[in-house]
Amino acid sequence: MRALIVIVIVAWLVIGAAAAYQRGYFGNDRQVNCKTTSDTALTIVAGPLNYLGANPKVKCNVPQPSN
Repeated sequence: MRALIVIVIVAWLVIGAAAAYQRGYFGNDRQVNCKTTSDTALTIVAGPLNYLGANPKVKCNVPQPSN
């Protein structure tokens, strides 16, 4: 039973990674910041839900350093 759960989780994440790849989240020209990293991670975790219409997005409000 444990092996089945592991296989399902790995398959879920692989499908999510495929969806992130198809959306261009792994390109070299993509800017790396809180929003893009979070969008990529959330797309991977959403897995097959991406193919059912989910398009997870994250708002990141990072405080700027004071002068």
